[in-house]
Amino acid sequence: MFTKWIQSYRDLPLLINQWANVTRWEMRTKPFVRTLEFLWQEGHTAHATPEEAENEAIQMIDIYTKFAYEQAAIPVIAGRKSKVETFAGANKTYTIEAMMGDRKALQAGTSHNLGQNFSRAFGTQFLDETGQMQHVWQTSWAISTRFVGGIIMTHGDDAGLMLPPKLAPIQVVIVPIWKKDEEKVAVLNAASSVKEVLRTAGIKVKLDDSEQRTPGWKFNFWEMKGVPLRIEIGPRDVSSESVVISRRDVPGKQGKVFGISMEPSILVAFVKDRLHEIQSSLLERAIAFRDSNIVDVNSYDDLKVAISQGKWARGPWSATNEDELKVKEETGATIRCFPFEQPQGIKRCFMTGDPAEEVAIFAKSY
Repeated sequence: MFTKWIQSYRDLPLLINQWANVTRWEMRTKPFVRTLEFLWQEGHTAHATPEEAENEAIQMIDIYTKFAYEQAAIPVIAGRKSKVETFAGANKTYTIEAMMGDRKALQAGTSHNLGQNFSRAFGTQFLDETGQMQHVWQTSWAISTRFVGGIIMTHGDDAGLMLPPKLAPIQVVIVPIWKKDEEKVAVLNAASSVKEVLRTAGIKVKLDDSEQRTPGWKFNFWEMKGVPLRIEIGPRDVSSESVVISRRDVPGKQGKVFGISMEPSILVAFVKDRLHEIQSSLLERAIAFRDSNIVDVNSYDDLKVAISQGKWARGPWSATNEDELKVKEETGATIRCFPFEQPQGIKRCFMTGDPAEEVAIFAKSY
C-alpha cells in the first residue's frame, strides 16, 4: 500500500499508527506473553531521509520507555539489540527490556529502523525535490498485549494482581459492612455518598454493595483483582463520620489506616495522596528488585555463574555473532540489549579480551 500511496516528496513523511489483531504460529503458547493471537499497536512510517527515519525509531522507543516508567511502574532498560537479535530486515532494532518477578527478561516493546530494505523489496519510491526517484526510509514499532503480562508479572504477588493506580480500571473499591438490618440503610447511604465524593473528584471508584458475599470474601476478591485502595465502612465508621482505608501494596494491618474523615476535602486529598504513593512505591520496589539482580561480569565464567543463579549479567562486549550464539547455546541467555545508558571509557570484552566500547546485558527471556 505504501508503494501505491507514495509518489512524491510531498507525500512524506507517511505516518501510520494502528491497532491490529495478529495471528502467528507458536509452538508453545504462554498467556499474554506468547499467544497464537494478540492485539497490538503498531506503527509504520516512511521518510525522505535516513536521519528522519532514525529520529522516528528513537522517538518511539523513548515514548514506550516513558509509558513503562510513568504509567505501568515498570523500570525497563532501553537499548539497541545486537545484530543476532535484530529484527529480520531491519538496520537497527531498539527495545525496552523488563525484569519479571522470576527474573526472566521480557521484551516489552520494540522500534525498528528498517532503512531502505523493505522499500527496495517492494519498489516504494518517491520523486524528490530535484526530480530524482529515491527509495523511502522506513520504520516500524509495536507494543502488544504482552505488556499486560508484563504488568502482572512485575507487580503481582501470591494474593493476585497488583495494579499501578494510573492503569487500574478501579482505583478504589468501597466495601460496606453491617450485621443487623437496622444498620444497613445508614451504612449504604454513607458508602454511596463517599462513592459520589470520590467519583466527582475524578477517582475511578466502585461500591460493592452486593449482598450475596461476606465482606471478608469481597476483601479477598478485590485484592486478587489488584485494586490499589479499599475503603471499609461499618456502623461505627458511620457514627464517627470516618472510614478505614487499606492499601493493596502493603498487606495486613501495616497497610490499614483508621479514622479518615468522610469530610470531602480531607477524604479526597488522602485518597489521591495514597494513590500517588502506591504508584511511586511500585516503581521503586521494581527498580530495587531489578538492580539487585543485575551482576557486572568481567569474564565468561562470571557470566555463567550469574545466569545459573537466574540473574542478569552486564559486561563489556565486542565479540562475534558466533560467540554470542555460543553463549546462548551454553547458558540459555541472549543479549537483551546494549543499553542507551553506558559507562564511560574503553573496556575489555569479557569473552575475547579485545577493547569494547559498550556493555551488553545478557539474560534468559520469555
